[in-house]
Amino acid sequence: MTLLHTPPSVLPADWYGAAPAPIGVDQAFNGYVAATVVHTLDRLGVLDRLADEPRLDITKFVLDAGPAVRERVVREVLRAAAVCGWVRLEDDGDTAVLTDAGRETVRMRGYFTWAVGGYSELFAGAARLATGEATFGADLLRDEAMVALGSGQNDRSFMAGTLDDVLAGVDFRTIADLGSGISARVSRVVGARPGTRGLGLDISGPATELGHRTIAEAGLEDRVRAVQADVLDVCHREAHRDAIAEVDTVMSFFLLHDLLADPVTRPQLFTRLREAFPAARTFVLADTMLRPDAEHSTSLPVFSLGYELAHALMGVPLHTKETYEELFAAADLHPVRTVAFGTPHSWLYVLEAR
Repeated sequence: MTLLHTPPSVLPADWYGAAPAPIGVDQAFNGYVAATVVHTLDRLGVLDRLADEPRLDITKFVLDAGPAVRERVVREVLRAAAVCGWVRLEDDGDTAVLTDAGRETVRMRGYFTWAVGGYSELFAGAARLATGEATFGADLLRDEAMVALGSGQNDRSFMAGTLDDVLAGVDFRTIADLGSGISARVSRVVGARPGTRGLGLDISGPATELGHRTIAEAGLEDRVRAVQADVLDVCHREAHRDAIAEVDTVMSFFLLHDLLADPVTRPQLFTRLREAFPAARTFVLADTMLRPDAEHSTSLPVFSLGYELAHALMGVPLHTKETYEELFAAADLHPVRTVAFGTPHSWLYVLEAR
């Protein structure tokens, strides 16, 4: 089988990034503060309001938000956003107007949900990990719900179109999403194709609970199920066999590196995945992979450094594009399409089981 390798000359331009390396002290410090501003505005619902209507009456927003919301704090965070250039404050500071830079920040906010909401405790505790005072999974945790929410935001903002284009060429009746998070993606995919059914599998209890809400809000409770499950249990210990018996297409996004973490089970993972879903003939799989020659790059793209560091701190190894393709080939999974998938150094494969 011929493996599909894409030379660096055809990588999307934004995968190289625009942030210079070395990073200046002012950029590093202000970037840290700015990231918390984005996440705060998102959690308050300000970014949703600005996305719908680019002029925000601050006083009215606070009143609508409820009596517990502190107007002073909201205004100060918006003032910081104005310093960053994401909004302009008009009418003596009573109106926030979204700028072009702000629109791009709203579109990319999932990265900040992932980093600040999902991994801030891990990043802040890196020294404790290094000294042995803390262990990931016991003393330091990631916020699974925030990680899932950030992934869902990015999916809607700049991955859904690519995935829809890819799935347009895939004939399926029942599709499973491994690492489904809040089940936003599987609900959207099934909702757009009458007569199909979907199954979302995710290890996180909080994300699965959010998934039930997502499915209900989409009116798909009779067609989509969210199940809390460890995908490794499905692959290696035959869990949830009844639920997955009819699945003919499997998709998974940004989970594979976790499934490949154990070097003992790594060589057999995709073979076990095929066995776990015996009716599946098509696998739509995507993951973020190691950047080529990352240590010598003179610029940084969004996400890559945080992704690499977070997984290094958690003890989860990452892999090159070539490694993934070798593992696919060993399981007799044949790529029929490979496309760049939104987040820098992320690839989406459509694979046929033969």
